[in-house]
Amino acid sequence: MQQPHEPQEIPPGCPAHGNVQMYGPSFGADPESHYAQLRSFGLSAPVDIAPDVQAELVTSYDAALYVLQNPASFVRDSRRWNALNEGRVPADSPALPMMGYRPNALFSDGAAHARLRQAVTDSLATVNEHQLIRQTQQSANYLISQFSTDIRGQAELMAEYAQPLPLLVFSDLFGCPPEIGDRVIAGISGIFEGTPGADEVLGGALTELIALKRRRPAADLTTRLMGHPAQLSDEEVLHQLVTLLSGGTAPLAAAIGTSSALYLGEDWQVGLPVEDAVSQTLWNYAPIANYAAHYPTHDVELGGRVIRANDPVLISFAAANTDPKLTEHREQLSAKAHLAFGAGPHACPAKDPAFMIAVTAVEALLNRLPDVEMRVPFKALTWAPSPWSRSLVTLPIRFTPRAVPQAAESAGSNAGQMPQQQTAASSPSTAGPSRTNAGVAPQPKGGLFSRFLAWTRGE
Repeated sequence: MQQPHEPQEIPPGCPAHGNVQMYGPSFGADPESHYAQLRSFGLSAPVDIAPDVQAELVTSYDAALYVLQNPASFVRDSRRWNALNEGRVPADSPALPMMGYRPNALFSDGAAHARLRQAVTDSLATVNEHQLIRQTQQSANYLISQFSTDIRGQAELMAEYAQPLPLLVFSDLFGCPPEIGDRVIAGISGIFEGTPGADEVLGGALTELIALKRRRPAADLTTRLMGHPAQLSDEEVLHQLVTLLSGGTAPLAAAIGTSSALYLGEDWQVGLPVEDAVSQTLWNYAPIANYAAHYPTHDVELGGRVIRANDPVLISFAAANTDPKLTEHREQLSAKAHLAFGAGPHACPAKDPAFMIAVTAVEALLNRLPDVEMRVPFKALTWAPSPWSRSLVTLPIRFTPRAVPQAAESAGSNAGQMPQQQTAASSPSTAGPSRTNAGVAPQPKGGLFSRFLAWTRGE
């Protein structure tokens, strides 16, 4: 691989060793400038991914592909992590939940990885495309019904739409009954919010779900995983479900939010389809920005930098996708050539369903609220200061208040429609539980998933 350029200047970072700091407000406000500085090191650079947690971050598109597609030299099992084994990673480090070993396909290699991944990919392959679109539309219609009658004609799209929507879809795909679905959503949401005990809540809910499916199998993703010829144990099923939840819901929420903001933004070219907004998000605002820790099986040289065996090498999907060396021929690349879903043996097994969910979610918003617009310019939006993801903190919108049809009438009603069309959403109807002119209407008992299921039944 090519030799790096000599750094023109040492980027701001840890004063002790010159690493670039990849967390905090400065990084969150302007990650692109950090990536530009990192490129001065060459194909990769030393970073602090969290306080007192060092890693090598790959910023080159070609070098990222090299690492991702070379499982003989770069493995995923983080039990090899030198600093962790030597006690140099703080016990309360925010990097541990992201990089610490879990018995799932993401952190496995070789035959163990192939077995777990095959079970996941085969199970996902049984998901009916049209059913997934209907599930997404129904979830979207429910969430829109909760804020679209607000007399102010305003909402915060991340918290009220983009973040809960994937949770509803996944709970439905997993075949959760109402009470278990509520706890799954509370658990996975709590993990991302840092809520104490959230791991236990999620684990307990999924354990009950698996026990339920042992007694009463059904046509859902959980049952298909359990019945796969790979014969996963209940513990293995649980960890694959956690992987699908953690690897699917937060990145999907980020993609839905950013794609909506791009489409509604001041620079969007009228007439371009929603698919273009989602593709642009995956290229320029990769929802999983820096992740996929690999551990060299031996000392390796990457663009002139020597990386010690078992020191973590992270992939900057965000920097690789915006690698200046792609500029000249990016137009000739496939629209799917971005690395937002990874590459190689650990590439996301659900990339096609994820793209479909994101497109459907944005289209549903535009169809149900034809005059929706952002309350601030795209360039004024703020981003979460996390090294791991690229997600909007808030997305304030405004629209003409309206009623939204009940689920039985509206689910799937806008399949195939183009955005900005007038739909039944703009005509009076009997709406489900939602905000009213006097405030917030009484909600059915239970959590988000219970309320959603009650709404679908017209209760």
